[in-house]
Amino acid sequence: MTEPSGPGAELSPRGPAVETLALRVLLASFKGTTLPSEWEALLHEGLGGICLFGSNVSDGLRALTDAIHAANPAAVIATDEEGGDVTRLHVRGGSTVIGPAVLGAVDDLALTSAVGGLVAADLVAAGVDLALAPVADVNSNPDNPVIGSRSFASDPTTTAAHVGAWVRGLQSAGVAACAKHFPGHGDTGEDSHLALPVLDVSLETLRQRELVPFVAAVHAGVRTVMTSHIVVPALDPQLPGTLSAPVLGLLRDELGFDGVIVSDALDMAGASGSRSIPEAAVLSLAAGTDLLCVGPDKPAALVREVQAAIVRAVEDDRLPLGRLEEAAARVAELRTSGDMAAPPTTSQDVLSQAMVDAAARALVVEGELPDLAGATVLSVDTRANIAVGDVPWGLTPDLTVPPGGSTADLGSGPVIVQVRDAHRRPEVGDLLDRLAEAGRTAVVVEWGWPGPRHGSFARICTRGCSRPGAEAVTDLLRKAGWNR
Repeated sequence: MTEPSGPGAELSPRGPAVETLALRVLLASFKGTTLPSEWEALLHEGLGGICLFGSNVSDGLRALTDAIHAANPAAVIATDEEGGDVTRLHVRGGSTVIGPAVLGAVDDLALTSAVGGLVAADLVAAGVDLALAPVADVNSNPDNPVIGSRSFASDPTTTAAHVGAWVRGLQSAGVAACAKHFPGHGDTGEDSHLALPVLDVSLETLRQRELVPFVAAVHAGVRTVMTSHIVVPALDPQLPGTLSAPVLGLLRDELGFDGVIVSDALDMAGASGSRSIPEAAVLSLAAGTDLLCVGPDKPAALVREVQAAIVRAVEDDRLPLGRLEEAAARVAELRTSGDMAAPPTTSQDVLSQAMVDAAARALVVEGELPDLAGATVLSVDTRANIAVGDVPWGLTPDLTVPPGGSTADLGSGPVIVQVRDAHRRPEVGDLLDRLAEAGRTAVVVEWGWPGPRHGSFARICTRGCSRPGAEAVTDLLRKAGWNR
């Protein structure tokens, strides 16, 4: 492995070497589809990695990842490629693979492993080393605003089995996996991008539910685990998991994980809402995190601020030098000790049809579908959570309205109403009530987590969006007479 050669490569106990180490534990992100010169300089000096988001993706993505690795061969390139609702590589067209909730519903571990392998093949072709996936959270709270269909299931046993299968499939194809969000974000009612959720359960419940999929991930050899910005009072009543030594100690000591601990993005309110991002970085390192995800579309100046804060913390004895060295050493192993990519055992065409078939089996139809000949597709434009981002979803609509918008332009025929997590959005229920009061013929297609059904319209629950999922729904609607 080539060592970065810049102003920080010299070895000294308190000077440039500490500055280099401070960079090596950072997973940072810039905006744009080419490598800016100031970021190239950071990489030359030893920046630990780049996390790609939708703003970085274009037809020239491989040229970008090649430029990153040329600037620093040790740099880890990561991205959130979960399948289903969360994709970065396919941000313009939607994921090409079915998502976790569909896989959990079908409960075919061989298929889950194969999907992990497909995701890895995509990432290898793009030059990406680390998938920040799978989600290992048990979605036990149906009103969870940020996990939902990103989870394999609402029970720990199913979730654990599929987390293990997905990890093995991905890593056997040459990409490191990341089980997230430790110790478990599934039983929360708030989004840690926007608030600081609390998981107020006993240690017994935590061990019997939240931790079970993470144990499975560790047994599967997962290379990295991502923290969550949630408070678990049974472990630490004050600090979120990302900043908590007791929480991260549980991962190391009880679960026996010896890989890389990655922070969730430190720009999220759950981590830095009451402190600066550089201070959150120092606290997270001191607690036991190895690789600090800073957040999307950030200026190089922020990376310098975090670097300087880490150096000051070492100089002020707030952060032991040994802890920083340990973290940097673990990060360095990510690109030097990974699995060799294995050739695919199933053809792309066979898997593509298998995913459509699985998406069809996962569909739940409530009520009797009406005659949909000539139906108009209406999308109710509810914003996705930040983790999902701005990605196409559902069928191509004829009309898109906000939840409280007018439906006067629908015409007189039947309506296919597309919604996401409607059970969490009363305003969507109000729109459906207006359609019912007007005597409209309609079917609701729920593309999010299937919560309680609203009203009397027939409903199709999809368990998350993907291109194979859209194909399965299209086939079902055509059987009911839809002729578009």
